[in-house]
Amino acid sequence: MTMETEHLHGDFAAVRELLSRRAVEHGLCVAGAPREDVDAAIETLLSRAVNVPAPTPDECRRWYERNPDECVAGELAFVRHILFAVTPGTPVEPLRRKAEATLGELRRSPERFAERARELSNCPSGAEGGVLGQVGRGETVAEFEAAIFGNQATGVLPALVNTRFGFHIVAVDRRVPGQRPPFEVMHEKIAQRMSELSWTRALAQYVRVLAREAAAGAPGEAANPLVQ
Repeated sequence: MTMETEHLHGDFAAVRELLSRRAVEHGLCVAGAPREDVDAAIETLLSRAVNVPAPTPDECRRWYERNPDECVAGELAFVRHILFAVTPGTPVEPLRRKAEATLGELRRSPERFAERARELSNCPSGAEGGVLGQVGRGETVAEFEAAIFGNQATGVLPALVNTRFGFHIVAVDRRVPGQRPPFEVMHEKIAQRMSELSWTRALAQYVRVLAREAAAGAPGEAANPLVQ
Protein backbone atom coordinates (compact mmCIF):
# COMPACT_ATOMS: atom_id res chain seq x y z
CA MET A 1 0.00 0.00 0.00
CA THR A 2 1.06 3.59 -0.36
CA MET A 3 1.38 3.71 3.40
CA GLU A 4 -0.20 7.04 4.23
CA THR A 5 -0.99 5.11 7.40
CA GLU A 6 2.67 5.39 8.26
CA HIS A 7 2.22 9.05 9.13
CA LEU A 8 1.31 7.39 12.42
CA HIS A 9 4.33 5.12 12.24
CA GLY A 10 5.36 5.51 15.87
CA ASP A 11 2.55 3.03 16.61
CA PHE A 12 2.60 1.55 13.15
CA ALA A 13 2.29 -2.10 14.12
CA ALA A 14 -0.79 -1.37 16.23
CA VAL A 15 -2.31 0.89 13.56
CA ARG A 16 -1.79 -1.72 10.86
CA GLU A 17 -3.35 -4.39 13.05
CA LEU A 18 -6.44 -2.23 13.63
CA LEU A 19 -6.81 -1.55 9.92
CA SER A 20 -6.23 -5.15 8.88
CA ARG A 21 -8.86 -6.36 11.36
CA ARG A 22 -11.37 -3.87 9.98
CA ALA A 23 -10.53 -4.97 6.43
CA VAL A 24 -11.28 -8.57 7.43
CA GLU A 25 -14.57 -7.51 9.07
CA HIS A 26 -15.57 -5.83 5.79
CA GLY A 27 -14.73 -8.92 3.76
CA LEU A 28 -11.87 -7.21 1.93
CA CYS A 29 -9.40 -9.96 2.83
CA VAL A 30 -9.22 -13.03 5.04
CA ALA A 31 -7.37 -13.43 8.30
CA GLY A 32 -3.84 -14.62 7.72
CA ALA A 33 -3.74 -13.41 4.11
CA PRO A 34 -0.34 -12.61 2.55
CA ARG A 35 1.02 -9.18 3.39
CA GLU A 36 0.49 -7.78 -0.11
CA ASP A 37 -3.18 -8.84 -0.02
CA VAL A 38 -3.64 -7.21 3.39
CA ASP A 39 -1.98 -4.03 2.15
CA ALA A 40 -4.30 -3.89 -0.85
CA ALA A 41 -7.31 -4.51 1.38
CA ILE A 42 -6.28 -1.69 3.73
CA GLU A 43 -5.92 0.67 0.77
CA THR A 44 -9.44 -0.23 -0.34
CA LEU A 45 -10.76 0.20 3.20
CA LEU A 46 -9.19 3.65 3.53
CA SER A 47 -10.41 4.77 0.10
CA ARG A 48 -13.95 4.05 1.30
CA ALA A 49 -13.70 5.24 4.90
CA VAL A 50 -11.41 8.26 4.77
CA ASN A 51 -12.86 10.85 2.44
CA VAL A 52 -11.87 14.50 2.33
CA PRO A 53 -13.20 17.15 -0.06
CA ALA A 54 -10.86 18.95 -2.42
CA PRO A 55 -10.06 22.48 -1.21
CA THR A 56 -11.80 25.30 -3.05
CA PRO A 57 -9.84 28.10 -4.76
CA ASP A 58 -10.92 30.50 -2.01
CA GLU A 59 -9.65 28.12 0.67
CA CYS A 60 -6.36 27.78 -1.17
CA ARG A 61 -5.99 31.55 -1.42
CA ARG A 62 -6.65 31.98 2.31
CA TRP A 63 -4.02 29.32 3.01
CA TYR A 64 -1.57 31.14 0.72
CA GLU A 65 -2.14 34.38 2.59
CA ARG A 66 -1.89 32.84 6.04
CA ASN A 67 1.16 30.63 5.41
CA PRO A 68 3.68 32.78 3.55
CA ASP A 69 6.65 30.71 4.75
CA GLU A 70 5.21 27.58 3.13
CA CYS A 71 4.64 29.30 -0.22
CA VAL A 72 8.28 29.74 -1.13
CA ALA A 73 9.89 28.42 -4.32
CA GLY A 74 13.56 27.77 -4.83
CA GLU A 75 14.35 27.40 -1.13
CA LEU A 76 17.07 24.80 -0.49
CA ALA A 77 18.56 23.14 2.54
CA PHE A 78 21.74 21.08 2.64
CA VAL A 79 20.86 18.14 4.86
CA ARG A 80 22.32 15.10 6.57
CA HIS A 81 20.33 12.48 8.45
CA ILE A 82 20.56 9.24 10.40
CA LEU A 83 17.62 6.88 9.92
CA PHE A 84 16.45 4.43 12.56
CA ALA A 85 14.07 2.45 10.35
CA VAL A 86 10.73 1.18 11.64
CA THR A 87 9.77 -2.02 9.85
CA PRO A 88 7.09 -4.63 10.61
CA GLY A 89 8.06 -6.41 13.79
CA THR A 90 10.44 -3.69 14.96
CA PRO A 91 10.16 -3.03 18.73
CA VAL A 92 9.39 0.66 18.39
CA GLU A 93 10.01 2.00 21.90
CA PRO A 94 13.53 0.57 22.30
CA LEU A 95 14.36 1.93 18.85
CA ARG A 96 12.97 5.34 19.78
CA ARG A 97 15.04 5.38 22.97
CA LYS A 98 18.18 4.50 21.02
CA ALA A 99 17.46 7.29 18.54
CA GLU A 100 16.81 9.79 21.35
CA ALA A 101 20.04 8.82 23.09
CA THR A 102 21.99 9.23 19.85
CA LEU A 103 20.33 12.59 19.24
CA GLY A 104 21.37 13.77 22.69
CA GLU A 105 24.94 12.70 22.03
CA LEU A 106 25.05 14.50 18.68
CA ARG A 107 23.54 17.68 20.07
CA ARG A 108 26.46 17.71 22.49
CA SER A 109 29.07 16.52 19.97
CA PRO A 110 27.88 17.29 16.41
CA GLU A 111 31.32 16.46 15.00
CA ARG A 112 30.45 12.78 15.54
CA PHE A 113 27.50 12.90 13.13
CA ALA A 114 29.23 11.24 10.15
CA GLU A 115 30.68 8.52 12.37
CA ARG A 116 27.29 7.70 13.91
CA ALA A 117 25.60 7.80 10.49
CA ARG A 118 28.00 5.21 9.13
CA GLU A 119 27.52 3.08 12.24
CA LEU A 120 23.77 3.34 12.82
CA SER A 121 21.82 4.66 9.83
CA ASN A 122 19.51 2.31 7.92
CA CYS A 123 19.61 4.65 4.91
CA PRO A 124 22.16 4.08 2.11
CA SER A 125 23.31 7.65 2.76
CA GLY A 126 24.83 6.37 5.99
CA ALA A 127 27.85 5.18 4.03
CA GLU A 128 28.41 8.83 3.06
CA GLY A 129 28.08 10.13 6.60
CA GLY A 130 24.34 10.66 6.23
CA VAL A 131 24.66 13.25 3.47
CA LEU A 132 21.46 13.80 1.47
CA GLY A 133 22.75 16.88 -0.29
CA GLN A 134 20.51 19.76 -1.25
CA VAL A 135 16.80 19.28 -0.62
CA GLY A 136 13.96 21.48 -1.84
CA ARG A 137 10.32 21.70 -0.88
CA GLY A 138 8.23 18.90 -2.34
CA GLU A 139 11.16 16.50 -2.61
CA THR A 140 10.68 14.61 0.65
CA VAL A 141 7.78 13.22 2.67
CA ALA A 142 5.68 15.83 4.41
CA GLU A 143 6.97 15.29 7.95
CA PHE A 144 10.61 15.55 6.86
CA GLU A 145 9.87 18.68 4.83
CA ALA A 146 8.04 20.29 7.76
CA ALA A 147 10.99 19.67 10.07
CA ILE A 148 13.47 21.14 7.61
CA PHE A 149 11.51 24.09 6.25
CA GLY A 150 9.21 24.85 9.17
CA ASN A 151 11.95 26.97 10.70
CA GLN A 152 15.32 28.45 9.81
CA ALA A 153 17.41 26.42 12.26
CA THR A 154 20.77 25.01 11.27
CA GLY A 155 22.90 22.35 12.89
CA VAL A 156 21.54 19.17 14.47
CA LEU A 157 17.80 19.70 14.91
CA PRO A 158 16.64 19.41 18.54
CA ALA A 159 13.98 16.71 18.06
CA LEU A 160 13.67 13.44 16.21
CA VAL A 161 11.80 13.66 12.92
CA ASN A 162 9.16 10.96 12.61
CA THR A 163 8.27 9.81 9.09
CA ARG A 164 6.78 6.74 7.45
CA PHE A 165 10.31 5.34 7.28
CA GLY A 166 11.24 5.67 10.93
CA PHE A 167 12.98 8.08 13.28
CA HIS A 168 15.46 10.54 11.79
CA ILE A 169 18.19 12.61 13.36
CA VAL A 170 18.57 15.57 11.02
CA ALA A 171 21.29 18.14 10.58
CA VAL A 172 20.81 21.20 8.36
CA ASP A 173 24.23 22.46 7.31
CA ARG A 174 23.26 25.40 5.11
CA ARG A 175 20.20 27.15 3.69
CA VAL A 176 19.52 28.99 0.44
CA PRO A 177 16.50 31.31 0.68
CA GLY A 178 13.72 31.17 -1.92
CA GLN A 179 11.08 33.57 -3.18
CA ARG A 180 7.30 33.64 -2.88
CA PRO A 181 5.65 33.17 -6.31
CA PRO A 182 2.19 34.59 -7.10
CA PHE A 183 -0.82 32.62 -5.91
CA GLU A 184 -1.68 31.55 -9.46
CA VAL A 185 1.66 29.76 -9.71
CA MET A 186 1.26 28.10 -6.31
CA HIS A 187 -2.44 27.20 -6.50
CA GLU A 188 -2.05 23.58 -7.58
CA LYS A 189 0.73 22.84 -5.10
CA ILE A 190 -1.25 24.46 -2.27
CA ALA A 191 -4.32 22.39 -3.11
CA GLN A 192 -2.24 19.21 -3.02
CA ARG A 193 -0.65 20.20 0.28
CA MET A 194 -4.01 21.01 1.87
CA SER A 195 -5.46 17.71 0.69
CA GLU A 196 -2.52 15.80 2.16
CA LEU A 197 -2.91 17.53 5.52
CA SER A 198 -6.67 16.92 5.55
CA TRP A 199 -6.16 13.26 4.65
CA THR A 200 -3.63 12.79 7.44
CA ARG A 201 -5.96 14.37 10.01
CA ALA A 202 -8.88 12.27 8.80
CA LEU A 203 -6.78 9.12 8.92
CA ALA A 204 -5.71 9.87 12.49
CA GLN A 205 -9.36 10.40 13.44
CA TYR A 206 -10.38 7.12 11.80
CA VAL A 207 -7.63 5.22 13.61
CA ARG A 208 -8.72 6.76 16.92
CA VAL A 209 -12.28 5.57 16.25
CA LEU A 210 -11.02 2.04 15.58
CA ALA A 211 -8.84 2.12 18.69
CA ARG A 212 -11.76 3.22 20.88
CA GLU A 213 -13.94 0.47 19.43
CA ALA A 214 -11.23 -2.11 20.00
CA ALA A 215 -10.76 -0.97 23.60
CA ALA A 216 -14.52 -1.14 24.17
CA GLY A 217 -14.87 -4.48 22.41
CA ALA A 218 -17.24 -2.93 19.85
CA PRO A 219 -16.38 -4.19 16.36
CA GLY A 220 -19.11 -2.35 14.48
CA GLU A 221 -18.42 0.59 12.18
CA ALA A 222 -18.94 3.98 13.77
CA ALA A 223 -21.66 5.98 12.10
CA ASN A 224 -20.02 8.30 9.59
CA PRO A 225 -17.04 9.20 11.82
CA LEU A 226 -15.19 11.23 9.21
CA VAL A 227 -17.65 13.75 7.92
CA GLN A 228 -15.50 16.72 6.98
